[in-house]
Amino acid sequence: MTSNRPYLLRALYDWICDNHLTPYLLVDATGDDLNIPHEFVEDGKIVLNISPSAVRDLDLSNDYINFKARFSGKSMNVYFPNESVQAIYAKENGRGMIFPEEDQEVAKGDDSDAVSNSEPEKVVEKKEDKKKKDRSHLKVIK
Repeated sequence: MTSNRPYLLRALYDWICDNHLTPYLLVDATGDDLNIPHEFVEDGKIVLNISPSAVRDLDLSNDYINFKARFSGKSMNVYFPNESVQAIYAKENGRGMIFPEEDQEVAKGDDSDAVSNSEPEKVVEKKEDKKKKDRSHLKVIK
């Protein structure tokens, strides 16, 4: 199954912009395949303003985030994989989302939630526990 991160990034970006706020990305700057202004990296992370007034040609694709921006007066083509994004939030109020680190197996398409046939007892126990939790603690009295 593909990652839901690019879809959530696009949705939250639109939501933040629609509310006339400034979308910021917190990006892990320690990866290999990225082009960012390294002079602004602190503790292996960088915060980027991706508002329409700050960037040009923003592309939030399923694999990479790519845009043009100016840093200290120099134009730069910025790109990085969307797996590097750790959070997207509004500058003004901090509302947004922090992304958990994804397992490499899920990103590769391996279904890590699949249950092996060697442990059917655990599956039955989990289903029974879920049924108990779904039941109401109230009783019908006639």
